[in-house]
This record gives sequence, structure tokens and C-alpha cells, in this order.
Amino acid sequence: MKILGYVYRVVSNFAFLALVYYSLNFMEKYQHRAIIAILVLVYATMRAVSALRSFYFFQKIERLELEARRLAGVAGEAGAAAARRQVVSEVATLRRDGEIKSYVDLFFLAMVVLLCVAKIVTN
Repeated sequence: MKILGYVYRVVSNFAFLALVYYSLNFMEKYQHRAIIAILVLVYATMRAVSALRSFYFFQKIERLELEARRLAGVAGEAGAAAARRQVVSEVATLRRDGEIKSYVDLFFLAMVVLLCVAKIVTN
């Protein structure tokens, strides 16, 4: 299931990249191409800011994981500590998966930005 999430993220970002590429290549007038490129840059900037903010969120979750692990070690209850450890490990896995997906998003957004800048600069 985890692999399907990664595949979906890559395919959807690649489809966005292909859509931008073809829409910028089929525009004949420079003004239209520049307007489309600028609008895509604005959209890519908003998505990049959202992805970067998610890293701040993941950092906070990591701190909570460390604190939960520490408290589980201090509590020392056998049944409850095992359940807490399992929850903490599941949260850690979800956090890592989210970070990887954010990296994939940022990679494709960087490619989109490079494509748009190249289309704006070239005539």
C-alpha cells in the first residue's frame, strides 16, 4: 500500500509536468506562453510553500515521537508500554512516508519551475 502511495504521487506529479510542458510548447505567441508560465510558477510556488510547511509539521511530530518514547520508557507498564510503542512506531512510519512524498513533490515542482523559466527566457 505504501508503494502505491509513492507511485500515485510520482504519476500525478509527472502528469502535471507533462501538462505544463505540452501547454507551453503548443503556445505560438510569446505573450501567451509567458502568461501561462507565470501562472504555473505562481501555482508551483504555492505548492512548494505548502510542502515546505509540511516539513515544519513533520519536525514537530518527530519531537512528539521522541517525547512519547521517553514517557513510555519512564512509565514502565508492560501492556500499555507495548501499545504505546506500536502507536509511536506507526506514527514514525507515517511521518517518514509523508516526508518522502513531500520530497517527490518538491522535485517535480523544481522541474516545473525550470521548465517555466526556460520558456519565459527563451523566445
